[in-house]
Amino acid sequence: MDDKHMQIGEVAARTELSLRTIRHYEETGLVIPSARSQGGFRLYTESDVARLMVIRRMKPLGFTLEQMRDLLDATDRLDGDDALDADEREALLECVRTYQQAAAEQVEKLRGQLARAEDFAATLGARLEGKVTTSSPAR
Repeated sequence: MDDKHMQIGEVAARTELSLRTIRHYEETGLVIPSARSQGGFRLYTESDVARLMVIRRMKPLGFTLEQMRDLLDATDRLDGDDALDADEREALLECVRTYQQAAAEQVEKLRGQLARAEDFAATLGARLEGKVTTSSPAR
């Protein structure tokens, strides 16, 4: 990946996360800036941004910080340079599969909630349209 370093403000803009949220994820160990400037500013790489995007996508699906850490650790190990034996690799892939299945189930649940919300909004809209056309003139 690109070795270009970005300050936290650019990372926040790219990930649509607040500075406070990014700092919180740093405090919890989910993402660690790749470097610091001479002035002590956090510096991030594309890999750090990709990691934050995984976290950002997991959050609305209800995953906990510990689950995020678990998945990120598994993917880090799979992507790492360390040689994994077949059993380790399969265990890590199974971990990723488990999270993929949990994410798919949560997406289906959210689709149902969205359908109910859209139905409710349409019902209210129809009610308002009916009132506009049948309302009596102002006195």
